[in-house]
Amino acid sequence: MDNYGQLIISGIKGTSLLPQEIEFIKNEKLGGIVLFAHNFEDPAQLTELVNSIQKLRDEYPLFISVDQEGGRVVRFKKHFTQFPSMLDLARTDSPKLVFEVHQILAKELAACGINMSYSPCCDILTNPDNTAIGDRAYGRDAETVEKYISAAIRGLQTNGVLACAKHFPGHGDTTQDSHFELPLVKTSLQVMKEREMIPFIKASKSRVEFMMMGHLMVDAIDDKLPTSLSPKAYEFLRNETKFTKIVITDDMEMKAIADRFTIEEAAVMAINAGTDMLLYRFMEDAEKALKAIREATKKRVIKKEALLEKLGRVERCKKEYFSNYQPIYIPKIVDAFNTTDAKKIMDQYLSYLTSKV
Repeated sequence: MDNYGQLIISGIKGTSLLPQEIEFIKNEKLGGIVLFAHNFEDPAQLTELVNSIQKLRDEYPLFISVDQEGGRVVRFKKHFTQFPSMLDLARTDSPKLVFEVHQILAKELAACGINMSYSPCCDILTNPDNTAIGDRAYGRDAETVEKYISAAIRGLQTNGVLACAKHFPGHGDTTQDSHFELPLVKTSLQVMKEREMIPFIKASKSRVEFMMMGHLMVDAIDDKLPTSLSPKAYEFLRNETKFTKIVITDDMEMKAIADRFTIEEAAVMAINAGTDMLLYRFMEDAEKALKAIREATKKRVIKKEALLEKLGRVERCKKEYFSNYQPIYIPKIVDAFNTTDAKKIMDQYLSYLTSKV
């Protein structure tokens, strides 16, 4: 049996695993799970869910991932510290504060068994009408955003949570939201290299473990295919950032892709284009994608050597970070929440706001 399931991260339906989900995770040696608000009731339930998922692991634990950026993009609220947006935090002009915020974010997530967060956003808010990114960005110019990227990554990764720089090659100069339509980027290649690439290069140099390829139509890179399905875009990512670790797609069920390609078509195209991992909100679509990858490999549409290279990147990461997994003792997790450090950080931020009034 192959282990191509390691190349897929999938969502689940509820606050506990369904029998069919258990079967798919275990039998297909799934690479990871992405969790959303509908999977969460409180930290104890979340930890129990994560423990039940990790019991199904093969050789290495699964990536247990979430969008917990801070600000308006958070999946877990009850008991978790609710931080301001990154744009607001950056107004303090303190990378140290951003580092400390991500320390707390990571400690709370790791306490419940979450080992991966889809952050930081490396996007630059160059278009004031961009509501998809908006206050998720650290700033409106490359230098400002770059200043905080390393702090965020270090805060997460030194506290047990792998970071993921997103949304390559930059979602800041758009007005459309890839959840609903395919955003168009008209920025020239020269400007992208001088502006959009700066935060991503910083992320690569800061040893981020993941980069997320966005669903964007960037004419300067490829005027025929969205970046997540474009070999030119993945080549551009590797060449410009010198990033050698795991590249993952944004959610493959977003309308930017799903309205134009079938799940099967898009999965094969993304793998052949250069992604290492595919992200799906729904397990039914993850199953379709995995089946399509297997069929394409049998027909040599996908080269087996390319899959082995991707699997090697995933294994290296898991071997380095997850080799000694222990189930989490639920009564202990309370210690990670409502800490004096978290309150101190919020007090610092509120003090800054007061000083500006």
